Amino acid sequence: MADLPIAAVVRIAKKNGAERVGSDAAMALVAKAEEYIANLTKEANRLALHAGRKTIKEEDVELAAKSA
Repeated sequence: MADLPIAAVVRIAKKNGAERVGSDAAMALVAKAEEYIANLTKEANRLALHAGRKTIKEEDVELAAKSA
């Protein structure tokens, strides 16, 4: 079961030009979004630990996004 709400992902897709989103496409979008978030979090966490922190800050996320 996905952690992200499918309806929210479909809403984002529609706001970005999709007229209709099939259920299989919605599930694929959710899976890819969750994969991206997981990888981004891992990198941001690595950066926070390197800086001697346990807390991920916005700067960690921004740097992680640039390196992805």
